Amino acid sequence: MTAVAASVAMRRTGSGAEGDAGADVSRLSTIRNIGIIAHIDAGKTTVTERILYYTGMVHRMGNVDDGNTVMDYMIQERERGITITSAATTCFWQDATVNIIDTPGHVDFTAEVERSLRVLDGAIGVFCAVGGVQPQSETVWRQADRYRVPRVAFVNKMDRTGANFRTVVDEMRRKLRANAVPVQIPLGSEDSFRGVVDLLTMRTWTFDEGDLGSKPVQGDIPPEFMALAEKARAELIERLSERDEAVLAAYIENPDVPAAVLSQGLRRGVLGGWLVPVLCGSALKNKGIQPLLDAVVSYLPSPIDKEAVQGTHPSTGASVSRPADVKAPASALVFKLQSDPYVGSLGFVRVYSGRVAKGQNLLNSRTRKRERIAKLLRLHADSRTEVDELRAGDIGAVAGFKQITTGDTLCAENQPIELERIRFPEPVMFMAIEPKTRADKEKLGDALRALASEDPTCQVRTDPDTGQQVLSGMGELHLEILRDRMLREYKVEAVTGRPMVAYYETVTAGGEAEHVFDREIGGKRHTASVKIRVSPAERGKGNSTGWKVRTGELDPDWVAAVEAGITDGIVTGVLGRYPVTDVVVDIVGVSFDPESSSEVAFRTAAVMAFRDAVRAAAPDFLEPIMALEIVAPPEHLGEVLGDINGRRGKVKDMTVRGDVQAIRADVPLSELFGYSTAVRSLTRGRASYTQEPERFELVGKGVREVLLNR
Repeated sequence: MTAVAASVAMRRTGSGAEGDAGADVSRLSTIRNIGIIAHIDAGKTTVTERILYYTGMVHRMGNVDDGNTVMDYMIQERERGITITSAATTCFWQDATVNIIDTPGHVDFTAEVERSLRVLDGAIGVFCAVGGVQPQSETVWRQADRYRVPRVAFVNKMDRTGANFRTVVDEMRRKLRANAVPVQIPLGSEDSFRGVVDLLTMRTWTFDEGDLGSKPVQGDIPPEFMALAEKARAELIERLSERDEAVLAAYIENPDVPAAVLSQGLRRGVLGGWLVPVLCGSALKNKGIQPLLDAVVSYLPSPIDKEAVQGTHPSTGASVSRPADVKAPASALVFKLQSDPYVGSLGFVRVYSGRVAKGQNLLNSRTRKRERIAKLLRLHADSRTEVDELRAGDIGAVAGFKQITTGDTLCAENQPIELERIRFPEPVMFMAIEPKTRADKEKLGDALRALASEDPTCQVRTDPDTGQQVLSGMGELHLEILRDRMLREYKVEAVTGRPMVAYYETVTAGGEAEHVFDREIGGKRHTASVKIRVSPAERGKGNSTGWKVRTGELDPDWVAAVEAGITDGIVTGVLGRYPVTDVVVDIVGVSFDPESSSEVAFRTAAVMAFRDAVRAAAPDFLEPIMALEIVAPPEHLGEVLGDINGRRGKVKDMTVRGDVQAIRADVPLSELFGYSTAVRSLTRGRASYTQEPERFELVGKGVREVLLNR
C-alpha cells in the first residue's frame, strides 16, 4: 500500500461512527464520483480502460485503435476512435467505490463534459506529455472551475517521442492558472520511460509489461535521479507550506516532512481548490495507473466533503439546501437522457440526498407533477444492473418517466427543491433536413425529437420561410453523427443540406413598442394590447423575460400566451429569421377586455410588439468566433499568418513548442470551412490545428449586408 493509500485507511479508521447514521457516513466517505476530462487524443478512454482492468471490472484491456473498449460502446465511437457520449461505470479500489464518467474530448461534444461536471465531486485532468495544455484542455478546465470541481492531473504518454513532463506542468500553471504541484516525477522519458518516483515516500514504482503492469514494484531511487527528486520534493513542501500551517509546522520541526503529513496537506489543498497534484505515466504501456487510483482515493472529495447542495423552493423561490445524508429528504438531478430500445427513456441521475427507491413517487419540480419510478439501474457503460434503491452520493439511472428533460430535479413531494439547471452552449452550425420519402416523414419527426431530448445542443426548428426542418449542432462532426444515428438507430432515410453557420440576432440599444390586436375570427371579436421594452443583455447571458406590470388581474392563460408570443418572436427573429439572443425583455403594459380578450389575441399582440421593439433597438447579427490553434513548422509561419488575416482572424499569441510554432487566433466560423485542406496545402501537410467555439460577436458591415440580402 502506498503512503497515500495508507493515509486514507488511517483517516477512515478513526471515524468512531456508530449505528445506521454512522454506517451511512462511513459509506459516503468511501465514495468518489469522478470524471475523466481532457483534450481529444490525450488518452482519457485508455486511462479508464486501465482503471477498469486493475480494479478487476474487466478481464481484458480494450484498445481505442482496435475499437473494443468498454466505455466507447457506440458504433460511431468505435469506427472513429473517439468518445462521443459520456459513459458511466463503477469500480472499487482499496476500500473505496469509484463512480467514473468518461467524457468526450472533441469540442463538438462539449455538452457531455458540461453535464458530467455538474454532478461530479472530482475529476482527473489528463494531459498529453507531448501536446501539453491544448485548446480543449483549457475549455474543460474552465468548465471544472465553474462548477468548483477539485482535480488531480495525469500527464499521459510519457513514452512518446518529445514527451516533457516539466513543460506540461509549466503550461498548466501559465495557461490554466492552476497551482500544479508534482507529487511524482517520471523515471526516464520517451523510450526510456519505465516508471515514476513517488515524492512523498521517495521510492520508485516500476511496471513490467510482461504482466501488463499489474504488479508494480517498489524500489530505491537510482543515483542519477536523486538530485532531481530531492529538488522536486523540496518544491512540493514549499508550495504546500505557503498555504497549509500543519505542513509548515512539520517542516520547521523537521525539513524531511513525513509522507503522511504531506498526504494530508495535499488533500486539504485539493479540497480547498487551491492545489492540483500532478502525476504521470503511460496508460497505453500500462504504467502509472495504480498510483493514480491511490491519488483519486486519497485526495479527491467524497460526497460528505462537499458543501450541501443548494437549490430553491419551486413555489416560493426561497433558498433551500440538502446535505449528503440518507436521512434527508430525497433530491436528485437528471443530468443526461438516453433512449433505450428495451426500457424507453433512461434518465441518468445523481442522488444528492435521501433515498430513491423502486416504486417510489417523486415530484418533478419543473413540471410540478408526480412521477413514479418504475425501474432503477446501476450503470457499466452500455450494460446495466437493476437495483432496488439509490442513496445519497450514488449515480445511476431511472426508467419509466414520460415528461423528463435534462436538468430536471426529482425530489420529495412534501419538501420540494429545484436544483440549478445545467447551462449548455448555443449551437454554431445548422443544416436543413427532410425525409427521403413520404413514409419517412413521421419517423423523421420522432427521431429528431428523441435526439433533441437526449442532447440539449441538438436543436430542431422549422424555417418560417421555407417550411423546412432545420437541425442545429456544435459542428460538422456533431451534425454528421446525428445524421448517422438517425439512419442506424432510428432507420430513417433523410436528405440533408450542407452545414451552414448558425447566426443569431441581438439588439445593441433599447427599444419599446406596443401592438394592439383587434380582429374578428370565426365570427368572434378577439382583442388585446401588449407593450414591450427590450434592451441588450451581457454577451453570452442569453435571454430573460420579466413582467413590469401586475399580473394578478390577468387570466393565467393570458400570461402564458404573452410569454409564448415572446418565445415565438425570439425563435423567428426580425432581420434574417435567425433566433434572437442576449436580450432583456420586459412586459411594461397590458390592456384587455374581459369580454373579448383571448389567448390568441395576447399571443399575437406579444409577438408583434416584440418584433417592433427589436426593430427599434438597433438590431444586428452575431456570428460564432472560434478559438483556433495551429501547430506548424517555423518556416511556414508567414503563410499561415497571412491566411489567418485573410479569414478575418485575429492572432492572440505565438509560442515555440519544441521545434514547431504554436499560433493561437480567433477566427469567424464562416471563414473556416475547408480550412483543413487549406492549412495542409500551405504547409505541405506538416501542420495540424484544433478549433473550438469561443464566443459570439457582432458581424462586420460586409457580412451584415450579405446576411440582409440573403
